[in-house]
Formats: sequence, structure tokens, C-alpha cells
Amino acid sequence: MGHNAKLRVWRGDASGGDLKDYTVEVNEGEVVLDVIHRLQATQTPDLAVRWNCKAGKCGSCSAEVNGRPRLMCMCQMNNFAEDEVITITPMRAFPVIRDLVTDVSYNYEKARKVPSFAPPKDLAPGDYRMQQVDVERSQEFRKCIECFLCNNTCHVIRDHEENKENFSGPRFLMRIAELDMHPLDTLDRKKMAQEEHGLGYCNITKCCSEVCPEHIHITDNALIPMKERVADVKYDPFFAIWSLFRKPDNAKS
Repeated sequence: MGHNAKLRVWRGDASGGDLKDYTVEVNEGEVVLDVIHRLQATQTPDLAVRWNCKAGKCGSCSAEVNGRPRLMCMCQMNNFAEDEVITITPMRAFPVIRDLVTDVSYNYEKARKVPSFAPPKDLAPGDYRMQQVDVERSQEFRKCIECFLCNNTCHVIRDHEENKENFSGPRFLMRIAELDMHPLDTLDRKKMAQEEHGLGYCNITKCCSEVCPEHIHITDNALIPMKERVADVKYDPFFAIWSLFRKPDNAKS
């Protein structure tokens, strides 16, 4: 059975905007993105919304639904009461381009600052050998679809625009942790994580993990272990003594 849903959708651009009220037909089994498309098709053809796969794998349709960062294509309309007003707004941590579309170039700028995988120079790609436990350890992080909901909900940049210059956010700190955990990666990324990407800004509230559509345990499995590795390097006297005698290419802890 269908029903009419009450929507409040943010309309505007970089110069400003406001929430507008709409009533839109909803059919059984639909998601928020379906309803936004119907609104666009029947009432507001100029409504700007970013989307691509509609299958929860491209990360394009990120927005905030009733204040919670979500993928609109994965947010079922049957989760809301029929008489509930559903408020849909753009991601708050990034500049608005128009309506529900935000400028996420901040994330790509941070991505370019993370050095890629650096295997041993004397090891050919076909000769890579890893224990299965090491494969499984970072496999979870590879599920990231770069929807940037984790960066959007992180209060370090959500509430403090001035931190963006020095903080890469959970998505890219997770990438650094993934590479630092890789047994064949030769770069020591701990100092980089702390000094160049702002790992110390993270106070492990786990809000990034809570909004991840791929259910990656960003805080518990990436950020906290990376913080522990940084603490070992900076504060563990035994580690400091051991580091004096290690070879440069064996910089993993």
C-alpha cells in the first residue's frame, strides 16, 4: 500500500538556502532516493541530487536524513512512520554546491597526500607472499566505497572548519593504518599519520564507525591500533632502544 510522505528538503546553493516542504507519493519497498527522484520528476525538476548505482556501492548519494548521515539509496522509507516528517539535507561538513550536492574535493585532496603502497625494491609483484592473517587484517578496510559519511560525521571537521588543513579524517587515517599494517609495505607511516594527517585530533568517539554503510569498524580496527603504534614509537623506551639497531627497510612495528 502506498501513502503520501511529508518531506522537508534543503534547497539552495553556496550563497544560502532553506528547507522546503513537499508531499510525495511513496510506494511499498521504496528508499529515500526513490522518493527524491519522484519529487524531482513531478514537482521540482531543478532539484540537484548526486547519485549513480542505487545499490549502496558507489557512495554518491550521501546526505543527511533526519540529521543522520546516510546513503539515500540504502535508507528504507518503511523505517519512518507514515505521518513522520522526513528532513533531507546535504552533508554538513562540506561546502554546498546546490541543494543536496556538496563539494567533496577536500577528500580527494587528502587522498593525494597518502603515499601509495611501497613494496620492497628487490621484490617483484609476482613474488609477494603474505600470511592469510595479514590479508584478513586489512581486508575489512578495502570495503570502503568512499561515500565520505565518516568524514562528514567526524566532529573534528564537522564542527571545526579550521581543522581541515591539518586533519585527513577517518577515511584516510584508515587508509594509512591499512598500509602500515601491510607486512610488505616499507614506509613507516606512523610519524606521517601523527604529524601530517592529524591522527592526534581523533578522540575515538566511534561516530565514524556508526555511520559506515559497509559496517567497517574504523575506530576499533584502524584508528585505535594506529594510535597504539604511534604511542609505541613516541613513548615506549624499549621501542626507542630497539629502533636504534633496526634496518631502515624494516621499519614496521
